[in-house]
Amino acid sequence: MDYAVSDATGVNPLLDGEEQERSWQTDRSRAPVATKIVVAGGFGVGKTTLVTAVSEITPLQTEALMTEASEETDDLTATPGKTTTTVAMDFGRITLDDDLVLYLFGTPGQQRFWFMWDDLVRGAIGAVVLADTRRLKDCFPALDYFESCGLPYVVAVNHFDGTERFEPEDVREALTIPPHIPVMIMDARRRVSAVETLLSLVAHALDETPE
Repeated sequence: MDYAVSDATGVNPLLDGEEQERSWQTDRSRAPVATKIVVAGGFGVGKTTLVTAVSEITPLQTEALMTEASEETDDLTATPGKTTTTVAMDFGRITLDDDLVLYLFGTPGQQRFWFMWDDLVRGAIGAVVLADTRRLKDCFPALDYFESCGLPYVVAVNHFDGTERFEPEDVREALTIPPHIPVMIMDARRRVSAVETLLSLVAHALDETPE
């Protein structure tokens, strides 16, 4: 997979685009390109699971036990076994192909923690919006947020055991996702599936903002 680079990575600005990429990809003495990615979505959709599945370091988690005080605000109908929730962020890191490092920041899903999104998103190249087909409406706030701020994003439907499986185009239609936005079905528990989702986002972000 080809990755775009900038002068900040040491690329000679006098070379054309193809020469820049060849020079960068063959020079392994250069430091990896570090990028920030946000993983967002509704409550209990699998953000912490995705970050944990792909992180090559012990992920930083801000999980707190759920108590009766949240019964009226956190809907556990679709996730009755959930006992903890993210109250600040998740953080993980994954190195791809020895020349690209992704720093993953998972956002809290509950509305009362949305005020932290601006800080978590600052400096990111793009976002993965996780969706659960049982609660598609829960991902609308994230979709609206990234549309409004112009941050490239992809939509990844986290397929839960025992739920009906839908085609990506069905999800696109239900959420009115523009044709140029990638939509995929994945399993946040499986590292390979999660990495494919991240690669799709990187490719889409490069298409949207090649600079």
